[in-house]
Amino acid sequence: MNKLVLAVTLGLALGSVNAKELTVIRFGLDPSYAPFESKSPDGKLVGFDIDIGNAICDKLKVRCEWVENAWDGIIPALKAKKFDAILSSMSVTEKRQQQIAFSDKVYHTPSRLVARKNAALTSVESLKGKRIGVEQGSTQEAYAKQYWEPNGVTVVSYQNQDLVYQDLLSGRLDAALQDSVQADMSLLKTPRGRDYAFVGPVLHDAKTLGVGAAIGLRKEDQELRQRINQAITAIRQDGTYQKIQRKYFTFDVYNN
Repeated sequence: MNKLVLAVTLGLALGSVNAKELTVIRFGLDPSYAPFESKSPDGKLVGFDIDIGNAICDKLKVRCEWVENAWDGIIPALKAKKFDAILSSMSVTEKRQQQIAFSDKVYHTPSRLVARKNAALTSVESLKGKRIGVEQGSTQEAYAKQYWEPNGVTVVSYQNQDLVYQDLLSGRLDAALQDSVQADMSLLKTPRGRDYAFVGPVLHDAKTLGVGAAIGLRKEDQELRQRINQAITAIRQDGTYQKIQRKYFTFDVYNN
């Protein structure tokens, strides 16, 4: 082996996670998407993804660390090695697969529009001239910009979902587009959401909305990806996944 090949080989090894010597997994997340990831009043990270991540680490006999990061910069932060993987309700899309790798599916939930009850927003035509809020960098933003913006809909992007809801409730938005489970549990089933409801159809589009949420990893970390996939399979087979699911949902979030 010549010196150049040796240098390249060593560089690749140092630039990726050595899963054989794995002692900790640093998961990046944006904790603004209850019930998947958020903060309790005492500042503790809570949610379905947090419990799933901790269960994965338990199966792999490693320690979990959670690194908070703004959603719109979470992929660049992964590539810059600020953490080892993204576990933060990230849908698998073709565009994201060009940049990073993904684990096996963790769950799948559809996207829906939320507006004031009885709002007549059932088609692209009815959305013309309306202001629709989305989280910056989300699949919902991609969907709205792809299919609605060219048809006269104003798509307003926010740094996190909480800001979307603030402007929806204040009347600065006509509707908000987000994950249906997240909207149901963090808004519609709370007192502040009593005047709001889902409007229009359930949205499905593999190109922009993806085919389910998974854990994002750097493409070179294939051994870590395999280990995480093995852990996902294990927690589904031994009932751990189902136990966590029942804590947050009354339905099968995996096959939704």
